[in-house]
Amino acid sequence: MKKIALPLIGLCSLLILLSCSEDRDDVQISNNLEIKNFIYSAMNIYYLYKPDVPVLANDFFDSQADLNIYLDPFNTPEDLYEDLLSNADRFSFMTDDYRELENRFAGVSKDNGLEYRLMRVSPGSDEIIGYVRYIIPNSNASTKDIKRGDAFTKVNNTPLTITNYLDLLALDTYTLTLADLTDTGNAVSITENGRSVTLTKEEGLIENPILIAKTLNISGQKIGYLMYNAYTADFDDELNAAFAQFKTDGITDLVLDLRYNGGGSVESAIDLTSMITGQFNGEVITKQQWNPEIQAAFEAEDPEALIDRFNNTIRTGESINSLNLGRLFVIGTGSTASASELTIIGLKPYINVQTIGTTTVGKFQASTTLYDSENFSRQNVNPNHFYAIQPLIYTYANSAGIVGPPTGIEPDFEIAERASNLGVLGDPNEPLLKMALDQILGRSASTKSFENTTHLEPVGESKMFNPDFQRMYVLDLPNS
Repeated sequence: MKKIALPLIGLCSLLILLSCSEDRDDVQISNNLEIKNFIYSAMNIYYLYKPDVPVLANDFFDSQADLNIYLDPFNTPEDLYEDLLSNADRFSFMTDDYRELENRFAGVSKDNGLEYRLMRVSPGSDEIIGYVRYIIPNSNASTKDIKRGDAFTKVNNTPLTITNYLDLLALDTYTLTLADLTDTGNAVSITENGRSVTLTKEEGLIENPILIAKTLNISGQKIGYLMYNAYTADFDDELNAAFAQFKTDGITDLVLDLRYNGGGSVESAIDLTSMITGQFNGEVITKQQWNPEIQAAFEAEDPEALIDRFNNTIRTGESINSLNLGRLFVIGTGSTASASELTIIGLKPYINVQTIGTTTVGKFQASTTLYDSENFSRQNVNPNHFYAIQPLIYTYANSAGIVGPPTGIEPDFEIAERASNLGVLGDPNEPLLKMALDQILGRSASTKSFENTTHLEPVGESKMFNPDFQRMYVLDLPNS
């Protein structure tokens, strides 16, 4: 992202840099007020919804002493942050340990590798079941007897409910009681099958977001299939390599599977759009809209910084392997968000983009990590604590001026995943992929909804425990 020098509007500069030991894990927070001042100052400058929060107005407080009177009564920094958020904001968050967040952005976590979805066993029921969507390669789960489509009803022999699932699934080690799901046409039968599996979360698990990249040869036509599960910047070179192979294979169409992709790096999304195309280098993909003060500063100093364009290199400087496609088929679901939606919205004015699956999340704002430092960057960060905030800082429209709907992108060809018949990811007969292939090969022009006969109400998914869940972010501050 391009950078300009922005005025630090209303910056409260009472950050006390105290001495600390070499091992920062031993640092104790000695002054919550300095953390609160950092949070207020950062939100006062960068928050997208600043005009909606009266207390963030530049002239709301007459002095630093008045500001401190407001800040001091909040019991925790989290309480203050919550008070500063607009009712329109579903996605800003904060962390008390930015090291964990940085690891997540790099695809590194403490995890057992089980990616699952949670559902109520019937409408309104407090009972919950889970089913496996996929297993992360080289994880603890990948060494156990559990696979896509397996269901589970209990953790440590305790039935999952709406009140206990968060605590049970947050454990480092747990044993799942497995079950079979049978679709009866009107409902789903859940039967424990006598199997169980014990999983342990391990530090340092790295998930490659490129789960599957292969070329399908169907009826003499070469079709690329990419299952991409997160916009993780550290894997942009591998993403580019996958497109190099598609190019070598001579694919004529691409199915981009984003069904479980909650988003990630904006720059990775821009690069992906350029890999899919290539014929629009330099053209506008999106135009950013910040809060009025930041927007005015950009427009005065460097209006080009507000525009994301198709490019021909990834962040490492490596040339992009572009396919020059004129159409794209995207699989999306209720787990598809942020950078995934940017890819769809950004490409629509240029090529024919057809979506398959169900309605996406509807998250069209970007955030960035703001640290407790003079210019809110990672450099020279306050050594007294590990707090950082991740507020929404801008929204965007595509080159046609279209902003994504907050209700999500509705599919052109609707078909829901059925927990009782998930199929094998990447197999041409897997239901959602088959629907995409049908459109490519002209085997079906149907746009009718496929009934989700599971009748199971979704509660959540494994990645909702991650601090970057359904987030889209930029890595660089505009004034750093």
